[in-house]
Amino acid sequence: MDQTNRAERAVPLEEAEHAVRTERVARGVRAVRAVRTDEWAEAREFRLDALRDPAASIAFLETYEDAVRRPDSFWRERTERSARSASVRQFVAESADGGWAGSVVALVERRGTPGAIGGPSAYDQAHLVAVYVRPEHRGAGVLKELFDAATAWAWSLEEPRVERVRLYVDERNGRARAAYRKLGFEPSGESVPVDNDPSARELELAVSRPSA
Repeated sequence: MDQTNRAERAVPLEEAEHAVRTERVARGVRAVRAVRTDEWAEAREFRLDALRDPAASIAFLETYEDAVRRPDSFWRERTERSARSASVRQFVAESADGGWAGSVVALVERRGTPGAIGGPSAYDQAHLVAVYVRPEHRGAGVLKELFDAATAWAWSLEEPRVERVRLYVDERNGRARAAYRKLGFEPSGESVPVDNDPSARELELAVSRPSA
């Protein structure tokens, strides 16, 4: 889920972060913005909290036990890449007290290259992964603001010109599936087996690029 793909052109940070919000965007949240390079400790803490959520087993491929053993260098490198790379960007919803209320990561997948899940991508697309909103912030519009920021960043890329944004959701995770559909993501008809339970399926949901 943390796979990134090579991009041919670096996008200036200030250009790629045009979707950053500085006003209050959702109840209990003061900004939705791209992660900063020096926030690796916050990124680690947030990820570990997400992996302790009761629904983590059907929401994430990674386990808490695996993540907690990763060295600090892993989190430093991943956070820096998620802040500066042209092929991946992490967005966080910053709560009134400065903590993180939620986060999403957008990965760029080039047509014909392996995607984060499944086989080679049939599109130039962005793939949303590591979606998590803290329980106390759910139902306040945080997920919508995170998705708005991530999709706006994807549509802003010049190379590749992203044709659609997709995500995968475990078929057993009805709450998440309903939330994504409410935000305009519709089933594509594609699915893949769940890594740790081949009897279950991960369903692909996607939204196409808006018409000009």
